[in-house]
Amino acid sequence: MAKLTEPNQQKEMGFFDHIEALRWHIMRAAIVVVAAAMFAFTQKKLVFDYLLFGPTRADFPTNRLFCWLEQQGSFFNGLCIRDVKFVFINTDITGQFMLHIQMALYVGAIAAFPYVFWEVWRFVKPALHEREIRNTRGIVFVTSLLFTIGCLFGYFIITPFSLNFLIQYQATEIVQNMISIDSYIGLLITMTIPTGILFELPMLVFLLTKLGVLTPEFMRNGRKLAYVIILVIVAIITPQGDITSLLLISTPIFILYELSIGISARVHKQIVQEEQF
Repeated sequence: MAKLTEPNQQKEMGFFDHIEALRWHIMRAAIVVVAAAMFAFTQKKLVFDYLLFGPTRADFPTNRLFCWLEQQGSFFNGLCIRDVKFVFINTDITGQFMLHIQMALYVGAIAAFPYVFWEVWRFVKPALHEREIRNTRGIVFVTSLLFTIGCLFGYFIITPFSLNFLIQYQATEIVQNMISIDSYIGLLITMTIPTGILFELPMLVFLLTKLGVLTPEFMRNGRKLAYVIILVIVAIITPQGDITSLLLISTPIFILYELSIGISARVHKQIVQEEQF
């Protein structure tokens, strides 16, 4: 019996063993983020001319698409993002160098997200049962895909809309817009990374339903309130005021919510079936 139980005892990890394992997962993830950031640092023209300042240009793909849509009919009036002149300023002597490092880190973190989440999953996976591991197969791919789609949606859709409104808005003609580069980057990051996190809603619903915290009935009953909250958030993020912009941006989030209800219902059904046996 001692020989049979000894391997199981060796498999059990103490508190400090978990801390040590977590430390190595964090270190490996950090190394990949830094490596991706170093590569991004060497691609200055790509990062700045095409990624950072892309949404401010009239030839940006989204800007050209919306102008084309506006020409097709009156329903799309107000979508076209005009060629607005942006004047960015830097008031710190080390500002541009620090800007270069900051953007490299942002790009590196977003690019390395799949690997970072994979390291998180490797740390959590040993604590799961075999059935739970089977049920969460493909979680790294799906989570990474949703995050990437969310970031792209925020970058290509929400950011151009917000820029077009904010740069043309005038409380008074006495004040001229000379935008701090830090302010612009803050807006860009706010519109991309949080949107990527928001698109993780289906995965969050999946986990909460697994834990018994959330049910599909609760989501169905709260659908109207959820839609109102989504519309309010979208209206704050993109305050153009026209119904077309509001629907264009909120519709994908509505679809995500409905998809999450379906996921919750499926997971809840599996839980009920397992409890019956």
